[in-house]
Amino acid sequence: MEKIREYLERIAPLSDQDWQIFSSKLVKRQFPKKALLLKTGQTENHLSFMEQGIVRYYIPKEDNDITFAFSFDNNFISAYDSFLSRSPSICQIQTLTETTLWSLTYQSLQEIYADTTIGNTIGRYACEGIFMTKAKRELSLLNDTAEQRYLNLFTEQPQLIRQIPLKYIASYIGITPQGLSRIRRRIT
Repeated sequence: MEKIREYLERIAPLSDQDWQIFSSKLVKRQFPKKALLLKTGQTENHLSFMEQGIVRYYIPKEDNDITFAFSFDNNFISAYDSFLSRSPSICQIQTLTETTLWSLTYQSLQEIYADTTIGNTIGRYACEGIFMTKAKRELSLLNDTAEQRYLNLFTEQPQLIRQIPLKYIASYIGITPQGLSRIRRRIT
């Protein structure tokens, strides 16, 4: 739980009282590899800090799922659009490794916003971080070649190559597994 405080302290200093309120609402949840944290059609009710693990966000399709995001240790995870709007999710979230989460419910987060002096600041920075990640991904899909997206991913997240099946990486960069194999042969 201390990793969460360290993460939040990088955003803004937390008083002991604010931390007490925040930490009292966290619930530890542990999942095995390949567990579904959220299914299509369910409303996301958790904003979670991932202490350990890797998850993928994807849209299930009959032929091939579309993977559009990954999250790693020491980051917040959520189907945030569903969480905020309180509407059914169009995506699924699956663990790719054993995963440990510290989770807040939607109601608990609203209480933190109301009961702490720093809650809204943390919420704003978290939203801005999510926006910047999504904007960077969208711009990459519009401007970069598949090979450049792969190289960027390899440079920014080298753990992907070792821990995530290549079919998910191929889907994430918008190509077939065969296309990824050709790119990997070309650059090695």
